[in-house]
Amino acid sequence: MSAETCTGIQTRRRQFPRRLAALQHAGPALGVFAAARLTGMLVMAVWAWHTGRSPRALLAGSWDSDWYLRIAAHGYGRTLRWPDGSVQSDLAFFPLYPGLVRAVTTVLPVAGGTAGLLVSWTAAGAAAWGVFRIGDRLYGRAVATALVALWGLLPHSIVLSMAYTEPVMTAFAAWSLYAVLTRRWLWAGALAALAGAARPNGVAVAAAVVVAAGCELAGNRGRGDWRLWAGAALAPAGWAGYVLWVGARTGDLLGGYFAVQTGWTSRFDFGAGTWRFARTVVTRPMDLGFTMSLALTAVGVVLFALFLLERPPLPLLVYTAVLVAIVVGGSGFFESKPRFLLPAFPLLLPVACALRKARPGAAVVVIAALAGLSFAYGAYVLTLATMAL
Repeated sequence: MSAETCTGIQTRRRQFPRRLAALQHAGPALGVFAAARLTGMLVMAVWAWHTGRSPRALLAGSWDSDWYLRIAAHGYGRTLRWPDGSVQSDLAFFPLYPGLVRAVTTVLPVAGGTAGLLVSWTAAGAAAWGVFRIGDRLYGRAVATALVALWGLLPHSIVLSMAYTEPVMTAFAAWSLYAVLTRRWLWAGALAALAGAARPNGVAVAAAVVVAAGCELAGNRGRGDWRLWAGAALAPAGWAGYVLWVGARTGDLLGGYFAVQTGWTSRFDFGAGTWRFARTVVTRPMDLGFTMSLALTAVGVVLFALFLLERPPLPLLVYTAVLVAIVVGGSGFFESKPRFLLPAFPLLLPVACALRKARPGAAVVVIAALAGLSFAYGAYVLTLATMAL
C-alpha cells in the first residue's frame, strides 16, 4: 500500500468522528423537523382516509409528480395538446429527480411512486441538515434549530413530503451555499450544478457561487486557486446543460427551452402577470388556495426586505434574491409560487432570530400557530383544492 493511500485512509478516519459529531450536534433540529413532517403527513393521511382517498397516491402521484414519474419510467417525449391550442411538453421538467427515481427503482424492488417518495424524504432530511449548518455557522445552534423548525412548518411544507423536486434542489442548494461560506469551491460548484439540474430556479445556486467567486477574485484572494476557478465554471453546468439540450432537441438552441416553458404559460415578464393576478384576487371571489398563494407570496416579499436588513452574507443574498425575483417577476401558475419559494429558506432567518430573542411562551405560541396552519393547509391542498400545487 502506497504512502498516499495510507494518508488518505487516515484522513478519512479522522474526518468520520467530526462528521458524526456534527450530525449529533444537529440532532435536536433534525428531530424537530422529522416530527413536523411526520405529523403533517399523518394529519393529511387521516383526512384523506376520511374522504376515501389513498394518502400514498396523493403524496406520490399528484400534479407534477405524475410527470416526473412518467419521465423516470419512459424517458422524455410526452406532449399534451389542449383545445385552446396550448401545448405542454415534459421537456419543461429538469432531469435530475426522475434520474434519481429511475436509479432507485433499478436498485430496489419498489414502484416509481415509492421510489419518488424515498428520494424526496431522504433529500428533505439532507436539506434540513444543510439549512441547520448554515444557520449554526451564522447565528448559533438555537437560531439554526428555529430556522429548521420554521422551514419544516411552512404552509406549503407538505411538498417536502411529496414526490416533488423542491427537497432535492434545497438539499443541494443548502450544502452548496455552506461550501461557499467555508470556501470549498469544488464542492460548491459541483453541488450547484446538481441543484441546477433539479429545477429551473436552481440557477439561483449557480448565481450565488459565481458571484461569490467573482468577489473573491476581485478582492485579490484565491487567484491562484484552481479550485475556485473550477467551482465557478462548474456551478452553472447543470442548468445550462439541460437548457441547451432541450434547445438542441427542439431545433432552437438558445430559445427552445423557454418556448417549452411558454407552452406552460410560464415566462418572465418582470411582474406584469403577478400584478394582474393580484388585482384579480383582491377584486373578485377566488378559491382559498389562490388567495393563500397571494398572501404567502406577499409575506415572502416582506421577509426578503427584513432579510436585507440583516446584512446577510453575499452568497445567501444572491441566492435568495434570484429566487424571489423569479417568483415575483414570473407569470403563470400563480398558485404554485409559494412552492417555488420553499427553497428560499434564508427568508426565515429574521424570524428565527426573533424567536431566539422572544420569551419562551411567545415562541411556543408562534410555532404552534404555524404548525396548525401548516398541517391544515397541507391537507387542504392535497385533498380539497382543485388548483395545481
